[in-house]
Amino acid sequence: MSPVRGTSLKPPFGPGALVLVVGPSGAGKDTLMSEAARLLTGDTDLLVARRLVTRTDTTGEDHQPVDLATFEAELAAGRYPLAWRAHGLAYALGAEVAEALAQGRTVMANGSRATLPEARKRFSRLSVVHITAPPEVRAVRLAARGRESEDDIRERLARAPDVPLDADLEIQNVGPIREGAQRLADFIRAASYARAPEVLS
Repeated sequence: MSPVRGTSLKPPFGPGALVLVVGPSGAGKDTLMSEAARLLTGDTDLLVARRLVTRTDTTGEDHQPVDLATFEAELAAGRYPLAWRAHGLAYALGAEVAEALAQGRTVMANGSRATLPEARKRFSRLSVVHITAPPEVRAVRLAARGRESEDDIRERLARAPDVPLDADLEIQNVGPIREGAQRLADFIRAASYARAPEVLS
């Protein structure tokens, strides 16, 4: 996986906080994000970003499909604050993320571990949440999505081993969904209320 450069928007984006949720395939990132957003309804000025993906299948992940030609055109026009490629697909966070951050809002987005060095340069207030689960648990979850064959799943697990990273919050997503989601919601609430000086002034 590799980040894609080329946006002409003006980083670092802020003063709002971006909470980037990362982790290996099958860790349950979307499930915890969805439940955390429900727990935070009406509690914080939160934008849950729907990342753009050059995939027409809309089952599983809550994403916004985009065709490759449109993706390339938008990238060239500088409308993506962060973009990357992985698993033969192109991904991006849309312009609404930069706009929300400019308004001092908090944004939660599903990201990629490979983009973290670039993301740390591009966002003035970045927090990283690493969600993970044992390989055997992830294999079962990937099979339940029904998007990949057994061989594809084995290749995906081998290609993207779960490795430690310098995250602000680590969640082992093996217990009740509500438990992990509550930890994520509490973290986002703290990030939202820890306003930057530019927002407070």
